[in-house]
Amino acid sequence: MTTTSIEELFVHNREWADQMERDRPGFFTGLMAQQKPKYMWIGCSDSRVPANQITGLEPGEVFVHRNVANVVVPSDLNCLSTIQYSVDHLKIEHLMVVGHYGCGGVYAALNNLRLGLVDNWTRHVRDVRDKHIKLLEGISTQFRHDALCELNAIEQVVNVAQSTVMQDAWARGQKVTLHGWCYSLNNGHITNLEMTVPGVGGLEDVYNKAVEKVAARKRD
Repeated sequence: MTTTSIEELFVHNREWADQMERDRPGFFTGLMAQQKPKYMWIGCSDSRVPANQITGLEPGEVFVHRNVANVVVPSDLNCLSTIQYSVDHLKIEHLMVVGHYGCGGVYAALNNLRLGLVDNWTRHVRDVRDKHIKLLEGISTQFRHDALCELNAIEQVVNVAQSTVMQDAWARGQKVTLHGWCYSLNNGHITNLEMTVPGVGGLEDVYNKAVEKVAARKRD
């Protein structure tokens, strides 16, 4: 059912909260007591890509940062502060950068569409497009959007890995593994892009293999 008014959101909230307390007494008290997620999710702001539901995790089990086209850049203190808090204070063990097929921001970057102020943000995705233009030109036109969604997620994992936050964490021996994934709106499945970075060293090799698999992936 489509929500038609702001007032209905409050009604749905109370119904949900009451149902949760009936089904799981003490649920909210437990949430207040601690936040110790093992996972951080960096994803797109798209309303169709909710981290908890996709992964089957409960509130309190995944720390989330979202922006248009799941971009991570050194100048974005909002994103980097969230990463730093999750790594240094929450002690997460896995950080996933999750793109999604059908991403509007990636589509705009691929096709040079003008959307307004957000064009300055998707410039980062156009940089990914330009970096891999030969690879993309070797993929059928109908699948280039999917491929760029994958490449963008892979590149953002590199940006996370090269951040001072991750470099410092790994230098002190903290175990945090980075992952690059892509989510499908068509069937709800997550594709593991095999861009998995467990620590310092080996980033270039993992990156090259992940990019090669984007080029070689069978698409239909």
